[in-house]
Amino acid sequence: METPTGKVLVVDDEQKMCEFLELVLSQDGHQVLAATSGEQALDIIKSNPDLDVIVTDLMMPKITGMEVLEEAKRMLPDTPVIMITGYSTVENAVQAMKAGAFDYLPKPFKVDEVKLVVKKALDRRAITLENKRLRRELQTIRERSGEIIGTSEKMQEVFRLVEKVARTDATILIRGESGTGKDLIAREIHMQSLRSEEPFVSINCAALPETLLESELFGHARGAFTGAHMTKRGLFEEADGGTVFLDEIGDISLALQAKLLRFLQNREFIRIGETTVRSVDVRVIVATNKDLEAAIERGSFRSDLYYRLNVITIHLPPLRERRSDIPLLAKHFAQKFAAKNFRGPITLSPEAMDALINYEWPGNVRELENAIERAVILMEGDTLDLSDLPDEVVGGTKPVESEGQNEIEDRGFYDAVDDYKRKLIEEALERSDGVQAKAADLLGLKRTTLNEMMKRLGM
Repeated sequence: METPTGKVLVVDDEQKMCEFLELVLSQDGHQVLAATSGEQALDIIKSNPDLDVIVTDLMMPKITGMEVLEEAKRMLPDTPVIMITGYSTVENAVQAMKAGAFDYLPKPFKVDEVKLVVKKALDRRAITLENKRLRRELQTIRERSGEIIGTSEKMQEVFRLVEKVARTDATILIRGESGTGKDLIAREIHMQSLRSEEPFVSINCAALPETLLESELFGHARGAFTGAHMTKRGLFEEADGGTVFLDEIGDISLALQAKLLRFLQNREFIRIGETTVRSVDVRVIVATNKDLEAAIERGSFRSDLYYRLNVITIHLPPLRERRSDIPLLAKHFAQKFAAKNFRGPITLSPEAMDALINYEWPGNVRELENAIERAVILMEGDTLDLSDLPDEVVGGTKPVESEGQNEIEDRGFYDAVDDYKRKLIEEALERSDGVQAKAADLLGLKRTTLNEMMKRLGM
């Protein structure tokens, strides 16, 4: 096997030792830099962020090897540091290893010992860098697992929380409006969890009547009810070892809420029509767009179930609160549906993008996806223009009020929309004392977007 090579810094206040190490390591193909003082070593570390290994003497005047180690761990945390020590300072070398040194070489040492420990250090660095690469790749899994795309701070907060909780078994409550991607976040949590190789089973609780939903969740025995011609395993059994996602949890009946509560307490259940208690090992994630606190006040949702579910809560922001993500999402969906419909690359015109950014999106990301799919199917050419978008999107952030109907008839739809935009911007500027950044916040826009819009409107 070929010996790995790298960029190595050797540090020793004895010139001959530096020359010796430089000669030995160069024989294996390493690029070697040498420093005869701690001060010189720190200068080299600062100017060479690509150092693969540092070999430094422990006992040096002024700046010691321990100080070189501390600075190296601060500036180059992935670069292994090997300490050289005399026999009388082995105890200090052990302390250095506790402080983060990779290994130490007690003097006198053999040539092969130097080569071997540097090789091991290079192997360690390669593993560390590969792990970091894999973690970065894991970050992009959110795009592979669905349309979980976003660079806005609100979505970055969601991603950070997902990463924190994914590898635990805590019950997760995902809250957000319809179309915000609650199901995609649930799948993302599963994919990043220790259960990722096991089943992910989801069900929309609002889509089934109570009796059928109970059967789907817990299973039933043959003959348990009319139409039960054979024994059926429920979703909790099917997902054993994996994750169960219960969407629209706020829509289940009080009777089923009680049974779900008992299951969550000990992961035990009884199939409909049986008396045998069964147990499974599943992680439960639930989601809702309902106001559960209000439902508790009305008596339609159990408070004890709410507290059992509300271990970790993830709030998904509506699309109108993360408008900076709309261009990224729109381009992603355009690319997705262009490929699906055997079209070439598609670009979005500035006018179309402006309309997308300024629309309120009551249906959130799902509505945006549908709008782009429709536009891609119906458009001509390779530029998605304003005329390709649905009428409600072209209409802007809010419908034109009735008092403007005469203007529409006299001057045309787009002129009336522009006038309405000017009115909104003028009101926002007045409320913010002419400060564009504050006005942009009031309108839910980026400052640069507002500036460009004002230019186009001749303001």
